[in-house]
Amino acid sequence: MRNLTKDIVNCGEIYEMPLVSPEKSKFIVFDGNRRVTCLKLLENPRRAPTTELQMFFREQRALWNGAFPENVQCQIEADRDRIDEILYRRHTGTQSGVGQSTWDDRMKAIFVARTGKGTGPSVADEIEKRLMNAHLLPARGKIPRSTLNRLLSAEPFRNRVGFTMTGGRFEFTHDETVSLAALARIAGDLSRREIVLGDIWDVDGKESYLNQLEKEGVLPNQSHLVKQNDGATTKSKAARAKPSAKATPTARKTLIPQKNFGLSWPGRLQRHHQIWEELQFYLELKKHPNAISVLLRVLIELSLENYIGAENVAVHENDKLANRLEKVGHHLEAAGKIDNKQMTS
Repeated sequence: MRNLTKDIVNCGEIYEMPLVSPEKSKFIVFDGNRRVTCLKLLENPRRAPTTELQMFFREQRALWNGAFPENVQCQIEADRDRIDEILYRRHTGTQSGVGQSTWDDRMKAIFVARTGKGTGPSVADEIEKRLMNAHLLPARGKIPRSTLNRLLSAEPFRNRVGFTMTGGRFEFTHDETVSLAALARIAGDLSRREIVLGDIWDVDGKESYLNQLEKEGVLPNQSHLVKQNDGATTKSKAARAKPSAKATPTARKTLIPQKNFGLSWPGRLQRHHQIWEELQFYLELKKHPNAISVLLRVLIELSLENYIGAENVAVHENDKLANRLEKVGHHLEAAGKIDNKQMTS
C-alpha cells in the first residue's frame, strides 16, 4: 500500500480503471480496492488507522503535483456474472492468452470458493444429470447454472445438501433420495428466480439461504448419512480403518493442525480468519507460546461475540468469558449443533 501510494503520487494518476458495480446511491469496488483506498487516504489522511500511517499519507499528499482529483473514472458493470467473468480473466492466470495477471494461490482459492469457477467438473452439470434421471428437474425455466455453481462452490455447502465433489467426482454423502429432494428444491428456487445471484453473492448469503432450508427441514441431517454394508457410516468406517503402515508419531508444530478443515470464511470475519491462519501456519508452539495463548483467547472472544450477535443469545454485558462460553454452548446444544458430551467437555 505504501509503495502503491508513492507510485500514484509520482504518476499523478492511476492507470487502470477500478471495476465497480452500482448499489443504490453508491458503488461497490470489485477490482481496484487498493488503488481506491490509497486515493481515499490521500484525500483524507485522518482515515488511516494509525498515527504513523496518517503522517505517511499527509507527507505523500503534500508531494502531489497540481489539483487532487475529486472523481475517478471507473468501469461500471451492473451484471455480477459479467463482473466475475472479468475478474476471472484478470486474475486467475494467463489461460493460454485469455487472462492477464495472476493472483496468488490463496486469493485464487478464495475467488473459486465464492464463484465455483475452476477447471474441474461443473457441479451444476452433475446435479442436473441426477435430477433429470430422477425426473426432478423444474417444470418451468432453466436452472441458472452459474448461480447454482456459486451457491455450491465449496465443500461445506455441498456437504450440507448431501454430496461431495472431493477428487473431482460427485458422490452422495447422505441418503440419495433426501439429497435429491433438497437439490430439486434449490433448482426450483433458482429457476423461478425466488433466489437470485445477489441473494447468494457471498458466504453470508449462501449460509442464510441454506439455514432457511435447514429450518424448513429440506436439507439432510445426521440420520441421513450414507451407510456402508457393515452398517457403519462412511465417516466412522474411515475413522476405524487400519493404517497400511506403522504410524510414526510426529510433534505438532502449530496449535491448529496444518490441514484443510473445509471452512468458508465470510468477509466480515476477516480478523477471525487472519488469527486462525497465524495459529495454523505461522506461530510455533515451541517458539511463540505466549503469543499463541493470547491469540487463542482473542479468537474465542471474537467467535463468541459473532455467534451471540448472529443468534441473539441472551447474555449480560458484565458476563465473563466463561459465562458467555457456557451460554453459547447451551444454545448450540439446544439447536442440535453439539451433543451433551461436547457441551460438558
